Amino acid sequence: MSEPQAGHNTQTEQPAPRLAKDQIRSIVERIERMEEEKKTIADDIKDIYAEAKGSGYDVKALRTIIRLRKQDANERQEAETILETYMHALGMI
Repeated sequence: MSEPQAGHNTQTEQPAPRLAKDQIRSIVERIERMEEEKKTIADDIKDIYAEAKGSGYDVKALRTIIRLRKQDANERQEAETILETYMHALGMI
């Protein structure tokens, strides 16, 4: 009897059911479309920041405001209090 050759499976390989293949393909294609939309939106946001900069606005300040507005009021207040405490300790205020 000869030994099985390297890379050959001695058991019969079952192909994935057609439904599973179609579902995987659908999931991958949906993710790819969303990634493309995400890139398009990121480019649009970058354009808006460039427009703001061209109008004389400070982009760094705008980014900070956007970040702060995402926080809830209590979280934002706590972060501001900590920052103020640290700045005071360093003699910055």
